[in-house]
Amino acid sequence: MTQKNERIVGWNFDHSYATLPQVFFSTAALNPVRVPELILLNQSLASSLGLDAEALQKDAEIFAGNKAPEGALPLAQAYAGHQFGHFTMLGDGRAILLGEQITPRGERFDIALKGSGRTPYSRGGDGRAALGPMLREYIISESMHALGIPTTRSLAVVTTGEMVIRETDLPGAIVTRVAKSHIRVGTFQYAARWGSKEDLRTLADYTLQRHFPQVALDENRYLSLLKEVINRQASLIAKWQLVGFIHGVMNTDNMTISGETIDYGPCAFMDTYHLETVFSSIDQQGRYAYGNQPRIAGWNLARFAEALLQLLHENESEAVEVAQEAISQFPEIYRNDWLAGMRAKIGLFHAEAGDESLIESLLYMMQKYQADYNNTFRALTLGQLEELAFYGKPEWDQWIQEWQKRLEREQASKSDSQQLMRNHNPAIIPRNHRVEEALKSAMRGDLSVMNKLLEALSNPYAYTVGQATYCSLPDPSSPPYQTFCGT
Repeated sequence: MTQKNERIVGWNFDHSYATLPQVFFSTAALNPVRVPELILLNQSLASSLGLDAEALQKDAEIFAGNKAPEGALPLAQAYAGHQFGHFTMLGDGRAILLGEQITPRGERFDIALKGSGRTPYSRGGDGRAALGPMLREYIISESMHALGIPTTRSLAVVTTGEMVIRETDLPGAIVTRVAKSHIRVGTFQYAARWGSKEDLRTLADYTLQRHFPQVALDENRYLSLLKEVINRQASLIAKWQLVGFIHGVMNTDNMTISGETIDYGPCAFMDTYHLETVFSSIDQQGRYAYGNQPRIAGWNLARFAEALLQLLHENESEAVEVAQEAISQFPEIYRNDWLAGMRAKIGLFHAEAGDESLIESLLYMMQKYQADYNNTFRALTLGQLEELAFYGKPEWDQWIQEWQKRLEREQASKSDSQQLMRNHNPAIIPRNHRVEEALKSAMRGDLSVMNKLLEALSNPYAYTVGQATYCSLPDPSSPPYQTFCGT
């Protein structure tokens, strides 16, 4: 009976990662929970994966780790990472990879349970997760997907019927995470430190075939791998900056080779524009502040290049030179991606030499007058200029004249420029106070607030009347927003 139901569900697992040397993973036992209850199921994602959402609704035990779906091979991945600049051995301490779902279109996605209990890499932790952070990951990751930003996604959230002990007792939960893969910069660091050269080569070849087959036959395919990852990370970080997203904990183990955003711990979206904005309770020095994210991405990529040195050239000094040359390109690649996105946000199709200065002047005004980042671009898009925090200021009068002259030099029509802005300036982002409002309601057993928020966030460029209510700022008397690692 169970097997028949699972065939209806549509699980179609493969296990290519398990063909890597044993050093990269450990088989993992499932950790059953007391009373699993499915509270969120991402039906559109399920469908795209080739799964039957109606059948999934009846099987909370799979998402809870009480039983494995047919064809699963549970394992925990080994990796290392620089956490706030300090290198350490890590690994999946509270996540289990069930396998790689092959979709009807032939795509491959990891299916992993996060918060599902202890693994061989758990060290002193319990491997569990609390409901609030798991719901938060669901909201933010789905919002990022709707914004067009590469990201892992959330297929389901289940409550466990058990409490997890943190500062207080909290209801436990598990989120099912879907990713192109969970291969991280930290996976390569682990291989370089604790594996053999052949282990590292095997991992690199596997990664090339899985994510970059177009360069797998290049003369120096490992240099091509480095360059491809640089390009993807430059594009990803530019997209973060363009919507005011702050990851909060950009450790090398939280940087995927596929170029997806992963590990939604102390992340948040910026309200008032300021380069030094930090939300994470543990980032006391601002290492991962909004304005530092591009620099940190470059630093992380340098650690990736170091891990690849053995493969880049037989001669160590030559390998270092090749790696440094590739890494040195990152700032320009990132800047070009960011500038292209910023031009679109102010309605420009083509590049001119003075565009960067025009954009920086706008950002300067935003920071000086403590303007809301997303609402500033929203007001520019809608032509609601009186709503701007710096409207009528001397700098604004000069800037708008320069902007209008620049738009006049575009070959596109005014309506085309406006549409370009609508396509690149979201009407809605997951405002921190709105997310917290939804989480507090959900913790009381009412998911209606969250579901309404998820619906509004599902099409952020629609500019519907209903989205307007989600653009309001928190009460000025509210304390500064702070986020915490989702343990």
